[in-house]
Amino acid sequence: MSAAEVGFTVYPAIDVRDGAVVRLAQGDYARETRYDVDPLALAAAYARAGAAWLHLVDLDAARAGGPTLHGLLRRIRDQTGLRVQVGGGVRDERDVEALMEAGAERVVVGSVAIREPERVLRWIASTPARIVVALDARCDEDGRWVPASDGWTRPATRGLDALVRLYADDGLQHLLCTDIGRDGMLAGPALALYRALHACAPALRLQASGGARDAADVAAARAAGCAGIVLGKALLEERLQLQDALQC
Repeated sequence: MSAAEVGFTVYPAIDVRDGAVVRLAQGDYARETRYDVDPLALAAAYARAGAAWLHLVDLDAARAGGPTLHGLLRRIRDQTGLRVQVGGGVRDERDVEALMEAGAERVVVGSVAIREPERVLRWIASTPARIVVALDARCDEDGRWVPASDGWTRPATRGLDALVRLYADDGLQHLLCTDIGRDGMLAGPALALYRALHACAPALRLQASGGARDAADVAAARAAGCAGIVLGKALLEERLQLQDALQC
């Protein structure tokens, strides 16, 4: 089933560190931009603009482990009506359960999904529609895509293709993939990567992330086989209006 047949979702993103809305360049905590807006107020603005979903990232937890945004997640759920997928620092099943209890519609699992896929497959078996596996990757000098964990600092021992096939064959529904080199750089999405992932596992609901600049990039990600796109810096810096992205 193609992305066009089941719809396409735009996920405005809010990355939170020390309670502030921030963006990192290529995942580097030393290259942070802070924005003078409250996370809850920003979520409400995205809801008013027509968003149905929000992508919420706990950067403190991504670095140290242990999600910290339960209170903010509850307020977003109660005050905006947005459906939220949240990630960052999810290490075990208790973290998944706690985030769902706090109002997460989906939980994004990254580092542990790369390091311990067999463990994450057990979580997927019990709640397949509510787990998003994030296989964020870099293209190495040999042209291979290598996932990275632990705040994108540790390269995986398995290649991206092998991990995608493993999860696709065992019930994963939602896959998020960020081209780390493009994240926060406004260089356009990694369309060749998404075409290859879609060809590898066409049944997955693939979410593009990293590099989107404008509505044309959103449309191009959809044409590449993605079922959704995560938008961060382009929205925060008003290079792209959310309404224009939603029309794609």
